[in-house]
Amino acid sequence: MNPLLSRLQPYPFERLRALTQDIQPNAALRPISLGIGEPKHPTPAFIQDALTAALPGLASYPATAGSPALREAMAGWLQRRYGVEVDPATQILPVNGSREALFALAQTVIDPTRHRDEGGPVVLCPNPFYQIYEGAALLAGAEVAFANSRPDRNFAPDWASVPEAVWRRTQLVYVCSPGNPTGAVMPLDEWRQLFELSDRHGFVIASDECYSEIYFRDEPPLGGLEAAAKLGRRDYRRLISFTSLSKRSNVPGMRSGFVAGDAQLIKSFLLYRTYHGSAMSPVVQQASIAAWGDEQHVAENRALYRRKFELVTPMLAEVLDVRLPDAGFYLWAGVPGSDTEFARGLLAQYNVTVLPGSFLARETPAGNPGAGRIRMALVAEVEECLEAARRIVAYVRSLPR
Repeated sequence: MNPLLSRLQPYPFERLRALTQDIQPNAALRPISLGIGEPKHPTPAFIQDALTAALPGLASYPATAGSPALREAMAGWLQRRYGVEVDPATQILPVNGSREALFALAQTVIDPTRHRDEGGPVVLCPNPFYQIYEGAALLAGAEVAFANSRPDRNFAPDWASVPEAVWRRTQLVYVCSPGNPTGAVMPLDEWRQLFELSDRHGFVIASDECYSEIYFRDEPPLGGLEAAAKLGRRDYRRLISFTSLSKRSNVPGMRSGFVAGDAQLIKSFLLYRTYHGSAMSPVVQQASIAAWGDEQHVAENRALYRRKFELVTPMLAEVLDVRLPDAGFYLWAGVPGSDTEFARGLLAQYNVTVLPGSFLARETPAGNPGAGRIRMALVAEVEECLEAARRIVAYVRSLPR
């Protein structure tokens, strides 16, 4: 067996099951889960229709690069959404959801023969973070380093806290903006800082933007390619952005997204993916073309989330340290006492599942930036989220002062 597999840590949901396996939830209340970030809004009918109309495509092997029509639809969306121009032939690849691509990129770009004298290559992640980043780094033979998020910076990663010795060994940086679980969006000045560091040290930036279309203010979140273009980096050197239809269009089961950016990186990634066998089904390609070409369903979806957050956030803010995030569909809330004990007590007494924040982060010399916080995914319908909020308020008020 690959010895690197032993370095993988249990996934947060496995840890949550172990944490609560002895809990008997209050049977008088129906269960409500805010634990898993799986979209629950209905899939638009026109996407389902496009999928079923394309079923004859199952008779053909798909190309790893996808069809020209699909890449053009993706490039068109980037132009409309961010005002950036990319070459559909050389700067875009379809992927089977952003998760597998975020993992695969590390296997493509990490060179384990470099930086051996200094301790080996480093992959830098925000902390807390999406655990795929860590697994990708470890299985590529790299060490993982972290930039902790800070409450006084709206939970954005503190890139300035990373030592110079770590930057020298860094080969890949994962950025998540809007962030999971914090909802923070990285501003242009921080992108400028990261690009300057990339120029100095030569690392690749992987910009995970799968929550980009769920936001609560008038201005949509800044994207990595958009930031690069604003700063005159229109070749997108050493930058790859990742996006997905899962949250934008409520099709998590379709496994459809794309990467875009540096043409040289895309060329190498295509070579890797050709051997990896990760071509997108022709049926999914056709449904994806339909989804990327429509914005009305995206605006309607965003309005549903805005309504939920407008109702739920003030309720929870009465008893918890929580505020409206920049974007995404999570609330990142500070709780009284231990986050794990809070999750256990809430499940036992009120049958509501939340994810302890410490499970989404790692211990560092500055502590675990997820400790004392919980992540709540407001993915269900409005009334269920409101009922969950009412129970959480009641639970907090029942705790000893």
